[in-house]
Amino acid sequence: MSRFARLLPAVLGLFLLLPGCSAIQQITALNQVDFRVNRLADGLLAGVDLNRVRSYNDLNPLDAARLIATVARGELPLGFTVHLDASNPSNNSTAARLLQLDWTLLIDDTETVSGIFNDDRLINPGQTADIPISMELDLVRFFGSNARDIIDLGLNLAGAGGNPARISLRARPTVNTALGPISYPGYITISHTVGR
Repeated sequence: MSRFARLLPAVLGLFLLLPGCSAIQQITALNQVDFRVNRLADGLLAGVDLNRVRSYNDLNPLDAARLIATVARGELPLGFTVHLDASNPSNNSTAARLLQLDWTLLIDDTETVSGIFNDDRLINPGQTADIPISMELDLVRFFGSNARDIIDLGLNLAGAGGNPARISLRARPTVNTALGPISYPGYITISHTVGR
């Protein structure tokens, strides 16, 4: 047997290990990334722009009537964008590449809607990436039909109300590696309090 033939299994094994090492480095890099809610933006409650509303009393008569009529029909749609910060610490020697983020939104511990953010993000060491996640849900479906209470909740979620509400994202990141996409083995929870 030639020297090359004897070395071939070791060489092949080395080539198989290299992508695995790269994958482990990328998973480790993403595991060190800190996810937190930066802000909620672009709030629309049954078509009412919440950027100009700070409390229930700030609603003009037309907007208040629109919201109450919408609840009377058995719905109150709320749309907003959650901006996550994904920060890769500067002492992390590897860039983290987030391929997708499966998420479920909880509001005051009530599970609501789920979705997938699938816009690739490369997060270099010492940098923070913005992850904007658009969400839509019907507040009546999850929180009942008391008009004042759920309108207040909608305002709170947009940061405009007076009673704080806690939102949480139960999220499962997927990292792109040399071996293909690999998901976290479990979920992480990212929590934030909104409202005043």
